Amino acid sequence: MDYKETIQYLYDCVPMFQNIGAQGYKEGLANTLALDEHLGHPHRSYKTIHVAGTNGKGSCSHTIAAILQCAGYKVGLYTSPHLVDFRERIRVNGEMVSEDYVVKFVEEQRPFFEPLQPSFFEVTTALAFKYFHDMEVDVAVVEVGLGGRLDCTNIISPVLSIITNISFDHTQFLGDTLSQIAKEKAGIIKTGIPVVVGETTDETRPVFAAKAAEVNTDIVFAEEEPEVLSFKSSVANGMTYKTKTLGRLTGELSGLCQEKNTNTILKVLPLLRKAGFIFTDKNVRDAFAHVCGLTGLMGRWQVVQTAPTVVCDTGHNVGGFQYIVEQLREQSAKSDKLRIVFGMVNDKDISTVLSMLPKEAIYYFTKASVKRALDENELRRMAAAYGLEGQPYPTVDDAYHAALKDASPDDFIYVGGSSYVVADFMAEV
Repeated sequence: MDYKETIQYLYDCVPMFQNIGAQGYKEGLANTLALDEHLGHPHRSYKTIHVAGTNGKGSCSHTIAAILQCAGYKVGLYTSPHLVDFRERIRVNGEMVSEDYVVKFVEEQRPFFEPLQPSFFEVTTALAFKYFHDMEVDVAVVEVGLGGRLDCTNIISPVLSIITNISFDHTQFLGDTLSQIAKEKAGIIKTGIPVVVGETTDETRPVFAAKAAEVNTDIVFAEEEPEVLSFKSSVANGMTYKTKTLGRLTGELSGLCQEKNTNTILKVLPLLRKAGFIFTDKNVRDAFAHVCGLTGLMGRWQVVQTAPTVVCDTGHNVGGFQYIVEQLREQSAKSDKLRIVFGMVNDKDISTVLSMLPKEAIYYFTKASVKRALDENELRRMAAAYGLEGQPYPTVDDAYHAALKDASPDDFIYVGGSSYVVADFMAEV
C-alpha cells in the first residue's frame, strides 16, 4: 500500500471516532496495553508531559512544545484531530511524521493489531509513541484524546500533568455533570507527579483537589495568583499580555481563550524547570510569538485573508463558544457585515451553541464531510428557532465561496462550529 491507501485502510478498518462517533470509541486500556507491550513500551525511553481538558489543550500542548523546541530539545508532539493531513497528529520539532514511516508501521504491525480490532486512536497512539522512540526525542508532549482516565494515552508516566479546564463535551462517554467529567479528566493525575489545573468551577475544583490528595501529589490551580495581569487582543497581531514574571509578552494566537491558556502555561513553567528542563525567558517569548511556525498549529482564530477578513476557529462546544461569540460581537461592531459559515456535528449541544450566536449575522449553514455532521437543512431549521437567518449549502467549500462572493472588503467572515468544518475549509483554501 502507498500512503494514501494506508490512511484509507486505517479509516476503513479501524473505527474512527472522527467519522462515526460512539462506534469509534473503545473504553478501557486493554488494546493499548497489548500494543504497548508488543512494541516494547516505547514511551518509557523519553520524558512525557500529559495534557487534558475540554478546551485549550491543543493550544497549550503546542505552546509548551514550542518553548522546549526553542530551548534546544528534540520534542515530540501528539495531538488530535488533524485538519488536512493525518500526519499533523504526530510531529517532532514541528515536522510531521513521514508518509513512509506511517506506511511501514501499518504494514509491519497489521498482523498483530488486526485481531485486536482496535480503534483508530489506539493504533494512532501506538504509532506515535513508537515514532518518538525511533526518533530519539528528549520529551513528548502528549494530548489526551477523550477524557483521561480511560484514554489510551494514559499509560504514560509523565513528569508533569496539565488539565486546562472542564466544560460540557462528550457527555455520552464522560458524564452529564461537570463533576463527573472532571473525575474522568482527573484520571491522568498520578502518584507523585505534579499537576497544573488551568480553570475550575465550584463543581470541579473539589474533584481535582481530592484526586491529588488521594495519590499524594502536588496540585497547582493556575487561577490562584495568576501570572497574566492584563491583555489586549488584535485579529492581525495576536495577543499582548502584561505578566507578573515576564513583563510584556506577545502571543501569536489571538483568540480570547488564549488569555486563560497563557496563564496556565506560565504557571507550568516553574514545574518544567523543577523537572529538569532548562530554558530562558527568551525561549518562552520566541515560542509564544512563533508557535504556529514552530509546531504547525492551525485553526485557532486563524486569519486566512483580509479585505474581507476571513477567520477560522476549531472551537466546537459551549465552553469554546463563550469566547468565540464575544469575539464575533467585537468584529461585528467593526465590520460592515458579519457573515458566518457554520456547521456542527450531531453529538454536540447544538441548541445551546445556537442560542449564543449573534442574530445580526448572515449565516451560511453547511456540513463537514464526516458522517457525524448535522445536515445543513436541519441545522438551518434549528437555527431559525433562535432568530438566526441564512441559506443551506451542501459543502463547506460551497458555503465559504457563497459568503466570499456576497462579501464587501469591509465584511468579516467567520468559518467554524466544528473542527471538521475547519478541516474541510483548510483543505480548500
